[in-house]
Amino acid sequence: MKLHLTGELSQVKKGLSHLLNDLDIELAKEGHRIHVTQREGPLLVKKLNGKGEIVFQDKIHFFRGLGLWLEHFYSETDFELIEKPKFTMNGAMLDASRNAVMKVDGIKDLLRKIAVMGLNTLMVYTEDTYEVKEYPYFGYMRGRYTKEELKECDQYAAELGIEMIPCIQTLAHLTEALKWNYAIDIRDTADILLAESEATYTFLDHLIEAASCPFQSKRIHIGMDEAHQLGLGKYLDKHGYQKRFDIMNKHLQEVIAITDKKKLKPMIWSDMYFRLGSKYGGYYDLDAEIPESVVASVPETQLVYWDYYHDDEEFYRTFIQKHKALKADPVFAGGVWTWNGISPNYGKAFAASEAALHACKKEGISEAFATIWGDNGAETPMVTALPVLQLFAEHTYHESFSEEHLHRRFHFCTGANFNDFMLFNQLDETPGIAKNNPQTSNPSKLLLWQDILIGLYDANIKNFPLNNHYTELTAKLEKAAERNSNWNLLFDFYKQLSHVLSVKAELGRDLKAMYDDQNRSKLQNMLPALEDVKDRVDTLRKAHRKLWFSFNKPFGWEIIEIRYGGVLARIDTVIYRLQQYIEGEISGMEELEEERLHFEGPYPMSEGSLGRNLYHRIVTAGNLS
Repeated sequence: MKLHLTGELSQVKKGLSHLLNDLDIELAKEGHRIHVTQREGPLLVKKLNGKGEIVFQDKIHFFRGLGLWLEHFYSETDFELIEKPKFTMNGAMLDASRNAVMKVDGIKDLLRKIAVMGLNTLMVYTEDTYEVKEYPYFGYMRGRYTKEELKECDQYAAELGIEMIPCIQTLAHLTEALKWNYAIDIRDTADILLAESEATYTFLDHLIEAASCPFQSKRIHIGMDEAHQLGLGKYLDKHGYQKRFDIMNKHLQEVIAITDKKKLKPMIWSDMYFRLGSKYGGYYDLDAEIPESVVASVPETQLVYWDYYHDDEEFYRTFIQKHKALKADPVFAGGVWTWNGISPNYGKAFAASEAALHACKKEGISEAFATIWGDNGAETPMVTALPVLQLFAEHTYHESFSEEHLHRRFHFCTGANFNDFMLFNQLDETPGIAKNNPQTSNPSKLLLWQDILIGLYDANIKNFPLNNHYTELTAKLEKAAERNSNWNLLFDFYKQLSHVLSVKAELGRDLKAMYDDQNRSKLQNMLPALEDVKDRVDTLRKAHRKLWFSFNKPFGWEIIEIRYGGVLARIDTVIYRLQQYIEGEISGMEELEEERLHFEGPYPMSEGSLGRNLYHRIVTAGNLS
């Protein structure tokens, strides 16, 4: 489409040039006329008698407004839309620390999409994946960003009206950074820095300088969450036991002194203060009591309340109030549940986000963002976060809205069909799983990685028709792939995953049943199925590899490929062992002699769940390391 834009365009010209191709527009004098005005107040998008108008306050509002104008132009003759933003800051935090480090082009693609949505903030969470010249092993072979790469992303974002805020760690969650020998003297425990050490604060000075200097923003997220073993390692040896409240505050004061020196405005995750005030160390403990002396001594920083778990609006409101009592103007961080396994959990993400964002608006929270974590290897592609980011965007500009509105906006902003993206949910919402998967079970991960001969989750899936479920889902994903040609790599990956599970899901338990019946002829007939599933897994590996390299740097893929290699090698051994048994070389198979028990341990099976776990607890009952 050709557009003729007039008026106040100086601020948006560069950003507009980034969006021309995505929006399929061309700037030309003979195009549809839209007059652009910048002024304080709500966003106005209008077309009347052939003349268009966009009135915006902040740069980001123009890009959302342009998208709205185009969306409605295609379906309506005349229109007038007015939107009043409910949040001054709303955006996303992208995890770049758990295998997947998104390429610069991938970040730019994400920035363009969230700009059209109207989100104005992006943090890239980097524990050790940014370059610090003084420490060559910091982020070594982990895909760390160079200063130039981050600067390029930041400038691109600024042209689209998006603030990029550095997001790092300055206390815990530093296992990968601290595992090298250079860090011996600054390590308290494997993942926590040694507080009250001069060497630690020299280290942090360099980190904060390296993390902040590529960005125009003066804000910085300095982490500080989940330091559960704070003061219990080398610190204990040096200083004896000290109250963790005191250690936390002293350390934070030292870090704030560094950010003050650099004229930065820090924010921290809030959980450690609440955990330390809880009798059982819980973050979401409604009875947690933080001593007044501690409240008074909290340094000048902004608290970030992170919560992706509750679907009760009143709980969020209560906890927001508790945060306000501790420190004014807290930020809220929700989650998109990309970290559940190998597919997103949209049911949990939407339920939690809806409750949280309604509570934020009622409690006057002005800043919120959605976290896109990649726990346990970043197996789930980060772009699956887009439907939840769209939800956050619509909550920014509307008090309430319909499903139809959300679906239509998502289609315009991403070029994808909303309901087709929701099919990814069905990889984990199988028979045996409660609606919307509130227990966050991850059967697609369990069934892909679990060993066919060991079958640690076979008892959990007993009597559930999972092969049929995945066969039907594969057919749905095939049709969806045809409707979403711009997203063919993503749909091909999930279609192939479902194709694998339509055979592999029940394969181990079937082999066990045949073995228990001492039916060698049936076991013989299973050999072609094992060869078939081996081929399917390798096709899946290649589809996943192609998708990974389209968005991410190569570092980290080796972890995922090793997992695929394990599945392929073990299938080969299953065939080898079965042939030995069938041909009488061995009298029995000890792996299949073992009784299948329901999985016990972290994330055990519960009602409405088939279980949930991490890779190392799925593949073996032994010690993977």
